[in-house]
Amino acid sequence: MAPRSSAAGDESTSPLAAVFHDFLDYLHIVRRLSPNTVDGYRRDLDSFLAVAGNANLPGPRAIEEAHVRTWLAQGHSKGLAGSSLQRRLSALRAFFQWYGRQTGERRNPAQTVQAPRRRRKLPATMEADQVGAYLNTPGDDPLLLRDLAMAELFYSSGLRLGELRAVNVSDIDGKERLLTVTGKGAKTRTVPVGDAAMQAIQRYLPERPSPEAGHENALFLSKQGRRISARSIQARIGALGQRSGVGRRVHPHMLRHSFASHLLESSGDLRAVQELLGHSDIATTQIYTHLDFQHLAKIYDTAHPRARKRDDS
Repeated sequence: MAPRSSAAGDESTSPLAAVFHDFLDYLHIVRRLSPNTVDGYRRDLDSFLAVAGNANLPGPRAIEEAHVRTWLAQGHSKGLAGSSLQRRLSALRAFFQWYGRQTGERRNPAQTVQAPRRRRKLPATMEADQVGAYLNTPGDDPLLLRDLAMAELFYSSGLRLGELRAVNVSDIDGKERLLTVTGKGAKTRTVPVGDAAMQAIQRYLPERPSPEAGHENALFLSKQGRRISARSIQARIGALGQRSGVGRRVHPHMLRHSFASHLLESSGDLRAVQELLGHSDIATTQIYTHLDFQHLAKIYDTAHPRARKRDDS
């Protein structure tokens, strides 16, 4: 049987702790959840009992949204991750769902409360001079020419790994220096190809291996003449970093992130970067390019016609 909650002291004086215990019994006996899972619920609900005790809450009917928010705020101030806070919130929501079925009272004060979002880990970037050193690795080996062409295209056009792998020779308009790619959700976009990337591709093409049947249109080929795999691209991009001596573990997403960051720093045009990256939601671009609020506010104040009052006198 699930162990009794104990965070609020003697549970004989805590009706809420007693009801929590009944809920844990339900999870253990009726739902047949594992002891470890039930123990996780117990720890999460025990942590709420401390808030309930401080607020002198007599039972579940006295719990309000404010108490739930206080509980989450305390956990946040102690450094709990967003995923841990979300787990706590899920436990309390599940309790109230069960309690509503037992009592007919469908109120759930935890339902509309949102836990802080999990912090998104951003990929590292390279400084512009590091990118320059990386892309200026000397040599004329055919494989090196291919790897440099891939790296240049990653950085020139901000491609995803899958997008670069899928590039066909026919996707590139050499005259207009444009590339058509198909990104997430089968969405097609056209992106510019910089001079350096175009030159790197032109140096590579004469050394491109003879393609096997079915791979004739693939731009980047393995030594065997087949479309290069995603794993091989990652390995070759990393090996190029070691060979260049930049002292960084380089990977495709780092080049894409560096492209976005450097372009945004120079232009300040968030919408253009969003379009080039193929993001459907500008919020993704804001996170991806690690913009701070002051920079966003500056762009807004400068660009929006009604962002601030102007002196028209």
